[in-house]
Amino acid sequence: MEKIYLYPTWLRIWHVLNALLFILLILSGISLHFSDDNELLVSFQLAVLTHNISGIVLSLNYLFFFIMNILSGNYKYYIPRLKNLPKKLLIQAKFYLIGIFDEEPHPFAVNKQSKFNPMQQLGYLSIMFVLLPIIIISGWALLFPEKAPENFFGFGGVWPMAITHTLVGFALIIFMVVHIYLGTTGHTTGELFKTIISGWHLSHEDEEAQAVITKGKIRQKGKLFPIFFYNPISITGSIISVFAFLAFIILTIIEFIATETGAYTGIITFVGMPSILLFGILLIIIGSFRENRRLLKVEVAPEEKLPVIDLNNPKHQAALIVSTVAIVILVSATVYGSFKAYEYMDSDEFCGTVCHQVMEPEFTAYGNSAHSHVGCVKCHIGPGAEWFVKSKISGSYQLYSVAFKKYPRPIKTPVHDLRPAPQTCEQCHSPSHFYSEKNISFDFFTSDSLNSEYKISMLLKTGGGSVELGNNQGIHWKMYLSNEIDYYAIDDKRQIIPWVRVTNKATRKEKYYVDKSYNIEMTDSLLKSSAIRRFDCIDCHNRPSHVYNVPNKIVNAFMKFNKIDKSIPFIKLVSVQTLESDHISQDSSYKDIKNNILSFYQDHYPEVIVKQKNSLMQSIKNINTIFKDNYFPYMRVSWRNYPNNLGHLYAKGCFRCHDNKHVSPDGKVLGSECNNCHTIISQQPPGQELTTGTDLPFIHPGGIDKFMQSRMCPDCHAQKLVKSKILVKLKK
Repeated sequence: MEKIYLYPTWLRIWHVLNALLFILLILSGISLHFSDDNELLVSFQLAVLTHNISGIVLSLNYLFFFIMNILSGNYKYYIPRLKNLPKKLLIQAKFYLIGIFDEEPHPFAVNKQSKFNPMQQLGYLSIMFVLLPIIIISGWALLFPEKAPENFFGFGGVWPMAITHTLVGFALIIFMVVHIYLGTTGHTTGELFKTIISGWHLSHEDEEAQAVITKGKIRQKGKLFPIFFYNPISITGSIISVFAFLAFIILTIIEFIATETGAYTGIITFVGMPSILLFGILLIIIGSFRENRRLLKVEVAPEEKLPVIDLNNPKHQAALIVSTVAIVILVSATVYGSFKAYEYMDSDEFCGTVCHQVMEPEFTAYGNSAHSHVGCVKCHIGPGAEWFVKSKISGSYQLYSVAFKKYPRPIKTPVHDLRPAPQTCEQCHSPSHFYSEKNISFDFFTSDSLNSEYKISMLLKTGGGSVELGNNQGIHWKMYLSNEIDYYAIDDKRQIIPWVRVTNKATRKEKYYVDKSYNIEMTDSLLKSSAIRRFDCIDCHNRPSHVYNVPNKIVNAFMKFNKIDKSIPFIKLVSVQTLESDHISQDSSYKDIKNNILSFYQDHYPEVIVKQKNSLMQSIKNINTIFKDNYFPYMRVSWRNYPNNLGHLYAKGCFRCHDNKHVSPDGKVLGSECNNCHTIISQQPPGQELTTGTDLPFIHPGGIDKFMQSRMCPDCHAQKLVKSKILVKLKK
């Protein structure tokens, strides 16, 4: 054994300071990267201050390292000899992967002329003279972003530097982990760490670890674990398992500490890391099994083919305690991770943000709905194990569809295997306790230059109740509580319904209503098939949480609450037409909407831009908000692809059956009379006095009441606006 003085004092001081700075930069960098203005490891302000100061000190420390390397000639140790370098690298790699576990001697001995093996030389050269300067330079650039060029290879000047800084930072973290691990591969676990502290290296060039075969049993000197553990597969599995477990612990702590985490943090923490951990454990088992079989080929006593546990042996006692503790920790972590994985996969975040682009429309609409505080799984899965299993089986295919872009655009609805509404909706809503009538008011704005206002109030006969309460009337009573309704739809969207069966729950008497214009023959096999659907809540309330608002309706609401200035000429018509344009991009919607609207007013009402510029620009911002919440071009999502059956103004809705065409054998018709479901109690058409009363006849703006008798509301209201409408209005 020989002692060699390898590391001078200045190098050891630099190394310790560099290590401390690395730790500070990693911790503060992680806190900055994931904090999103919330406290993570430390407060955001403290993380910024720590990161900046540590970065500055690291720069000065590196400058010291660079100068001292030049002055002392230490830089020579980092330069590998090119002769036979690939071969040397292969030899060293083989030693790290296999030889080190068989206690083979180091292929390249450490001496005063050569401190590092070829792989270390190449690694340190890349780290110390390439990556470290890059991260320091990019860090200084980010410290003074105002000095960055406006454009750098087609990107904003700061963005490439930020990406470079982050990627190099992660690379240095990986290097640090590997560096620490390799520090444990000396003759003893702590020998190399002592060397960097004292500067003296112990050379074991003349020593080799010997495999000794005694009484047919293989032993190796200094082994901490059973001999069959020491093989490349098991060691690889161990490294994977340790890193996965540590990552799981760290990410779990972050989950507890952080007030807000990223969309993928949960799935990485509770699904990804445990899966990697189990994969690592599987590798350990496979490697140990293979190695044990290999070792058994040596002449071994038959009675010793299986491990022998002797609790009188202190080593066996210690091994048993360590194994038991490890198993308890692993099982506890597995149970906790499994529970959290189950919990996370049932969370709204998982449903709405993991498949971000695909589910963005649904998640956005859900966030704006009355059910935004009701978890997705409450409606889409409901209680019980059966539907949970069904949902996960369905989710597996959805995961495949997202991964390989096999999903339809837009997502098809209705969901045909959705759990029946009585098992979901009626866990909170009880039709038997609904009130008989509901007073609702509307403020409409017409498409003239004055954006004339039309006010109307009506009583909606929602109905409900029970015989005991004496409140048995209205829509819910007739459609759901007193009758069972089955129907047959000939389209996937359930918009075309030629056949309806109504069964009185009390008498079990059946009545059929048929629209004969479809020439549908209701055979016995068809009547018994799954094509016949039992009517429930979802058949009318088909968009309870995912409503994509009709532009005409949502613009009315924004104008009512002065979010769109109704004093601006034609703002109603221009807003609706702009929203319905096919030339608005999701990414540049504000710019496209602004250009479209400003172009109109510059051409026809330039005084608006001068006198009402502020209110016009604020209106444009709010119109963009409407677009962002209701239009998703990539997924081809808008109100047109998802008709709302609640009502009959913009989609057939009620008129799917109540269209005066469905007739029973005895001549009874499912009529479309307005007062069947609602009663107008007040209305004020544009330019007229407010009229109040009961059962008021509806007055349509524009004097087209007679025309309405032969047409359904959506025949006009669901038509796509054309650009010429604005010009027609202006000419008039």
